Amino acid sequence: MIARVRAGEPEAYAQLVRAHTAIALRAATALGAGADAEDVVQQAFVKAYCALGRFRDGTAFKPWLLAIVANETRNTVRTAARQRTLADREAAFVEAEPLIPESADPAVATLRTERRSALLAALEQLSEEHRLVVTYRYLLEMDESETAQALGWPRGTVKSRLSRALRKLARLLPDFRPGDELGEGGEGRA
Repeated sequence: MIARVRAGEPEAYAQLVRAHTAIALRAATALGAGADAEDVVQQAFVKAYCALGRFRDGTAFKPWLLAIVANETRNTVRTAARQRTLADREAAFVEAEPLIPESADPAVATLRTERRSALLAALEQLSEEHRLVVTYRYLLEMDESETAQALGWPRGTVKSRLSRALRKLARLLPDFRPGDELGEGGEGRA
């Protein structure tokens, strides 16, 4: 696909944009872009297009793009006149997720929402590097290799920081199990 874009096929890049917009929006939202998530993602796609000459053949596009999204999000958050509150992030993150189907049990939906709020509050208490590794690995459902590529860290660093972050989350949320809320395995997803 990248070769087609480099060869001057605009539709090829449009396909990449369509294929990665949802995950890019989730990443920008989860990393704190809030109401600016769409602007962040649009700017990230423009920067990615301009930087395609530096894209290494044989590497995955998604982690490379999400690294750009993370940088754009950081820049946007740093330059914003006001800081986003946890409630703003939660509202934006919920909007980025699919609506709960009508057939879902309201009690289960309420519990899921409460767990998500508790998880996001706990994530706020982590350092930026721990919040990033948990977000990429679980909320964005990237494997270790993709997470390492997106963050520009060695895989061993991803493993060790993820392990420390999960231990901190376990202390903050005693009933916490990664599969419940972080997208691995169970029905619940953050």
